[in-house]
Amino acid sequence: MRDFQSPGRSAVFATNGLCATSHPLAAKTAIDILQRGGNAADAAIAAAVMLPLCEPHMTGLAGDCFVLLKPAGREEIFALNGSGRAPAGMDGAQLRAAGHELVPLYGIEAVTLPGAIDAFCRLNDDWGQMPLAEILAPAIHYAEAGVPVSPRTAFDWPGAVHLKGAARDHYLKDGRALRVGAIFRAPGQAEVLRRIAAEGRAGFYEGEVGADLIDSLRALGGCHSHDDLAATRCEYSEHVASIYKGHELVEHAPNGQGATANLILNILSHFDLTRLDPLGPERAHLEAEATKLAYDARNRFLGDPDHVSRLAHMVSPATAGKLAALIDPHRVLPDPAPLSEEVHRDTVYLTVVDGQGMAVSLIFSLFHAFGSGLASRRFGLLFQNRGAGFTLEEGHVNELKGRKRPLHTIIPAMLRHEGRVMLPFGVMGGAYQAVGHARLVSNLLDYGMDLQTAIDCPRAFAEDGALTVERLYPETTLAALAALGHNVVRAKTPIGGAQAVRLHVDGVLEGASDPRKDGCALGY
Repeated sequence: MRDFQSPGRSAVFATNGLCATSHPLAAKTAIDILQRGGNAADAAIAAAVMLPLCEPHMTGLAGDCFVLLKPAGREEIFALNGSGRAPAGMDGAQLRAAGHELVPLYGIEAVTLPGAIDAFCRLNDDWGQMPLAEILAPAIHYAEAGVPVSPRTAFDWPGAVHLKGAARDHYLKDGRALRVGAIFRAPGQAEVLRRIAAEGRAGFYEGEVGADLIDSLRALGGCHSHDDLAATRCEYSEHVASIYKGHELVEHAPNGQGATANLILNILSHFDLTRLDPLGPERAHLEAEATKLAYDARNRFLGDPDHVSRLAHMVSPATAGKLAALIDPHRVLPDPAPLSEEVHRDTVYLTVVDGQGMAVSLIFSLFHAFGSGLASRRFGLLFQNRGAGFTLEEGHVNELKGRKRPLHTIIPAMLRHEGRVMLPFGVMGGAYQAVGHARLVSNLLDYGMDLQTAIDCPRAFAEDGALTVERLYPETTLAALAALGHNVVRAKTPIGGAQAVRLHVDGVLEGASDPRKDGCALGY
């Protein structure tokens, strides 16, 4: 039980349904949908399309998503890949010939086709109970009426220095970021949502919205075509899993990085974390070393699922054992190959569980803040820069090629115990997400933390030659880590965010929401 004399928040308990996400309006929208007879799939879609209005830098209708879903009355988990592909006319060889070593982060070359809306429509068709018109109605209302800018969103908004053209018109006011309490309206998105409500998938990928997307991309110098847009389809896929302390961590298969979380936990299983201080240097060191080794494997093995061939090797316990043997508890390993993907911290995650036991774990992103910084001219739809997740290394599994899906950082997860799904959860924060998943599971299973405390716990992330730590780590821990050889850096912003709902055996639901964001858990 938490210390009620210390700042913090309690977990939320309910029995009929619960949503945890990063903005209160999105959480309330999900609960409203459940109370009106919708199920968790309906509520998750309704909350998801609210978030481009509540956190416009974090996600958008022209972004990508991944979903894990547990049906009511069953314990199997379905994985839906809602990520888009590179346009058919794009090829890494073209960029290499032009002198590029990386995909330009905010260039038109980084814009991949939007996959999320197709996935939301498929989710509704396959699992929903309510018509799309009812599910999208709250977001349509708020797109027109406006949403007051929340503190964390206002904190992040000034980072949008890469906005250009139509994106500046739609997402800045007099050329400046919106401040706390200012009203953000998106009438163009309201019109897009109306068309999806009336026509389903065709309302986005065809007609005037599809024309706005492709005409705008072509005007910006893109090779994107209507054929590319028409070919955009989500797919059900296999998930990957690993066992830690008798619990099964279920992750979305590539092209997400979920297998990286499985590998980190497999490595850490070779060490007894339970005897270590959760905020001490020994734990932080082991986690950092496991992270570097696992992310190096990620960068070599993961990419488009049609091209991945060594996934089984990556999640094999034997592989983890060999990597664990490389870790020296008393000094830092030389850095493995640097991360091939740019780090970002701009993603939204939500989870919804309904009273019948359906659970949805959904993550939805544009990649960087405001994506590519480019938007469609008429409707103001931000284009994601997820193509920056490709590598230009010739012959690499994740090499940029037309119609390939890039490596994604965004990953939904579920934890299962003795065959029963007990925790849909996600940890936002770009590349941090994989180690964030492993850390949350370790907080719960190694240290017996309650759900909210496990989310609140300070974080550290080994990336690009530095160990970035949040400010609540003790100074003694930082000094000891530096003595081990870590380049310790204080985090300038919070490391990621998290949302989770625990399904207790007696049917009670427990929700927790990260105070690093503006959101909350709500239930009824």
